[in-house]
Amino acid sequence: MHRLSLLKSLRAYAPLHPEESGMVERFLAFVESEPDCFHRELLHGHLTGSAWIVNRSGDEVLLTHHRKLGIWVQPGGHCDGDPDVLATALREASEESGLDPLTPVSNAIFDLDVHPIPPRGAEPAHLHWDVRFALRHDGPGHYQISPESHDLAWVPLERLSEFSRDASLHRMARKWNEQYRPNPA
Repeated sequence: MHRLSLLKSLRAYAPLHPEESGMVERFLAFVESEPDCFHRELLHGHLTGSAWIVNRSGDEVLLTHHRKLGIWVQPGGHCDGDPDVLATALREASEESGLDPLTPVSNAIFDLDVHPIPPRGAEPAHLHWDVRFALRHDGPGHYQISPESHDLAWVPLERLSEFSRDASLHRMARKWNEQYRPNPA
């Protein structure tokens, strides 16, 4: 079954984040009940992979000002049938930023989020079931803005609220600081 790896990863994530048990249960139910969950053709919702990209020192995160949504978010996108959600996050992060190298901090899921996508053209409103991974860029930080973005920016974690009030971005910043920067300056 093409969903087994993701289901195993979701079950491994659950005990590490007991405060997110409701979200994990929603994800498990969705993935278990939808054989086509990796395909954007599943009109009511589908899986996406995204990346919390930090710089070498881990004190800045790369955000994209999304062209379609008009907000600052982390890079990411559709799985397009690929059950390897980490590979999706790496591919989308590279395509949307031009950063090289990008290295997973861990192969484990970093965060989960379900968010609504508004209707656009013939595409109905739907949900993105977003599986997020922490990546690190150890290069010089020079990015390239893709057609999917208005802009990109390296954002110091302490200034994140100047770019976004999105609760999921702030949750990822908190997780990053707790898990990987236990004594941020």
